[in-house]
Amino acid sequence: MEKTLEYSDLLSKFEVFFSEIYYDNLLKAVQAATPVIVDFEDLEKFDSEVADYLLENPDEVFQAIEEAVSNVDIGEPIDTKIIVRFTNTPESGSVAIKNVRSKHIKKFVAIDGIIKQASEVRPEITLATFECKACGERINIMQEEQQLEKPYMCACGNKQGFAMVARKMIDLQRLEIEESPDRLEGGAQARKLAAFLQADLVDPKFQKKVIPGAKVRVYGIIRDIPLKVEKGKETKRRDLYIEANYLETIEQEFEDLDITEEDEKAIKELAQNPKIYDLLTQSIAPSIYGYEKIKESIALQLFGGVRKVRKDGVTTRGDMHILLVGDPGAGKSQLLKYVAGLAPKARYVVGKSTSGAGLTATVVKDEFMRGWALEAGALVLANKGIAMIDELDKMGKDDRSAMHEVMEQQTVTISKANVQATLNAQTTILGAANPKFGRFDPYTSIPEQIDLPDTLISRFDLMFIIRDVPNKETDTRLVRHILKMHENPDVQQPPIESEMLRKYIAYAKINIAPVLTEAAQKEIEKFYVSLRNKYTGEEQSAVPIGARQLEALIRLSEASAKVRLSDKVLKKDAKKAIDLLMEYMMAVGVDPETGQLDMDRLETGTTASQRNKIRLLLKVIAEMQEESPEKTVLIEDVIAAAEEQGIEDAEDIINKLKREGELFEPKQGHIRKV
Repeated sequence: MEKTLEYSDLLSKFEVFFSEIYYDNLLKAVQAATPVIVDFEDLEKFDSEVADYLLENPDEVFQAIEEAVSNVDIGEPIDTKIIVRFTNTPESGSVAIKNVRSKHIKKFVAIDGIIKQASEVRPEITLATFECKACGERINIMQEEQQLEKPYMCACGNKQGFAMVARKMIDLQRLEIEESPDRLEGGAQARKLAAFLQADLVDPKFQKKVIPGAKVRVYGIIRDIPLKVEKGKETKRRDLYIEANYLETIEQEFEDLDITEEDEKAIKELAQNPKIYDLLTQSIAPSIYGYEKIKESIALQLFGGVRKVRKDGVTTRGDMHILLVGDPGAGKSQLLKYVAGLAPKARYVVGKSTSGAGLTATVVKDEFMRGWALEAGALVLANKGIAMIDELDKMGKDDRSAMHEVMEQQTVTISKANVQATLNAQTTILGAANPKFGRFDPYTSIPEQIDLPDTLISRFDLMFIIRDVPNKETDTRLVRHILKMHENPDVQQPPIESEMLRKYIAYAKINIAPVLTEAAQKEIEKFYVSLRNKYTGEEQSAVPIGARQLEALIRLSEASAKVRLSDKVLKKDAKKAIDLLMEYMMAVGVDPETGQLDMDRLETGTTASQRNKIRLLLKVIAEMQEESPEKTVLIEDVIAAAEEQGIEDAEDIINKLKREGELFEPKQGHIRKV
């Protein structure tokens, strides 16, 4: 049975609490015109009975607190109302959003979640003064309901003709809090709950915490309001919201994982194992056969590099982005799904059913506040986590363009409907795409096959080609693996259980920030400089490696050191990074005409040898055009002259240049340089 306390007892106890225990805090709050933040544990130590009563009857307790605070003598007059806010309530006072029920109405609770949507700040009337038009009497009415309350009758008998002559207002903001993905069970839909902030919680300084995508804990009172119906009628069904007393941001996802001393000991033992990289590889999607290099890269991606913020404000991302391109049915989606289930904070989206706004952020009409609200998309909600984007090639051109800023600057800038905001999106991206014509063609460049812009492709640190090539030995092992899986689904157990792997990654990300040693720096420098200058001396020579690949090498090396829980990046970490980078570059970056490594083939689709041919062909056309009185050249003559120069595919190049607008055909069989 719920115990009741007399109001007078509450008042006297809080007067003692604020005049003795929290006097200094109260004095500072009055002088700085800020609220008094009370740690619930301090109240519990003072009087556990009062603390428990607060959770059950917050309205009565807050009324007593307001009166008690005003009764405390602090030696100076108090012009404004002192607000008292509570934090650090016990675990028993926390409720998951999906578990909020009618029994929680008018109770003080704490809820955790991610801010999905934030409305504009708008004023609300708390006290209205009405004047009777008949006798001039003034009547004050507290505005506690959703509708504006007016006087029913004046002392003079007048029931009509009241004019509002004064009002007291506070600022109000509505948030939509969504359950954190790592708290969801299976494929459950994330539940949402509205939260209302007012007074100092909507101050500009505090508003820095209230951004979509931020993970927060909201302390407050659960209230109910009638659902909207036609003609202003009140329905029996109610909607729930939380009237926020206090809001605090929570450290992001990995901090949520509870790592015990036993876990820490097991993690350190794993890190010392000389075969740790093999164990990690075998623990990533063990039911999918093969793809060892891809799995190792995904493992390093989960550990991530080190984010660096320099004194001049320039930041270098530590997150790695990986793109899987390959034949249908090769297991790309299954790999993505597995990582989505493994990572503590993950979002899985499919390109065809995803818009640019759904990926980044958008501004939506807020029906409740009658204004505009900012709503975060998948990449913002996965801030400091990982986002899986399947069928990346099926996304619309405009929707894909929204990813450019996220992948490099790691922010999302919105400027729509008078809302200007920059949101954090420190998100790791694991993407998958299919070639245009079904099967991957090793003799055609990546940009021509997957319909992605070169600017987006270049932002991926690693790219892997998954090809389904018939091979008797490989096919036999694959078939046996699949048959065993069907015979006994539990036959393929990972060496490191998913829960332990999750804690291992979390521990490394929180505690380890490795620094490059001199030996590692020299190894990377030697590789980069020697490879970059491999083909110099030739005019318009190939560029085998660029600055973005160098950054990728550093991130991979740091991730490798994190796996070992080492605060130093050693030479062997640099070598591992180089091996993985070369695996990817040799698969997609070799020019089939020259056999040279050319990153332009990967990033722009045009190799150095092709550029040389185009330059040479345009020079031939320009010279022939000068000699022609009509300033046009026969295509047949151009092809013959090009063949003399060693250009065998001149006709294909001419057609390509016509499509790109470099050449045009004024009449049949004649071309002219633009």
